[in-house]
Amino acid sequence: MADISDTIVRRKLSHEVFDRLKTLITSGELGPGDALPSERDLMERFGVGRPAIREAMQALANIGLIAITHGERARVQQLSARSLFQQVDLTAQILLSASPDSLEHLKQARRFFERGMAREAAQRAEAADIAALRGILDQQAKAVSEPKQFIAYDMRFHTQIAAISGNPIFEAVSEAMLSWLRQYYTEMLTWSGRENVTLVEHEAIIDHIARHDADGAEALMVKHLDRSSALYTRPG
Repeated sequence: MADISDTIVRRKLSHEVFDRLKTLITSGELGPGDALPSERDLMERFGVGRPAIREAMQALANIGLIAITHGERARVQQLSARSLFQQVDLTAQILLSASPDSLEHLKQARRFFERGMAREAAQRAEAADIAALRGILDQQAKAVSEPKQFIAYDMRFHTQIAAISGNPIFEAVSEAMLSWLRQYYTEMLTWSGRENVTLVEHEAIIDHIARHDADGAEALMVKHLDRSSALYTRPG
């Protein structure tokens, strides 16, 4: 009897089309913003039917390589760290809702990540970076009576600290984790004056980053996240 590893598995036509279209993109033959050939042209080129073309193109769209717009030809997407994490948004949200421990794991991961980002920011920050952080803090202070806006500026503040690293992957990780946590932020429902504590803590973090005090910035970030961690809870 032949070993199961010797079995030849017949691939779906859509998988073959997917591989060929992916090669067109990854080889540079089609670049960001370029339109893919029409469905009819692809059918003739590959000798397959419309269902195989559409299934392959949908698979490419699902991983962010192309954008499909009704009534127009699909176009190659500009890939970035941000677009990479956007591809797993739905999966992350399902994991968080389905697994009781996942929210705590995410909060722990954020704590570990952001303490490092605070240190990096303190070591690298220039005057323009400090001005950007203070600008966000000013906008956040003006939004104390608007919970959704206040929280949006809070997210921008933390993402801006990650951006000081100069590494777009760090910035994208920050954005992703904060967007996944946002749906569990319960203080939006019970706004009770704690926003002033957040503003004071943010101001202190900026001050230590501006002074290039990595130890102080890290310690304050940890204290800030430990205090606010309780605000992210599951409904009920």
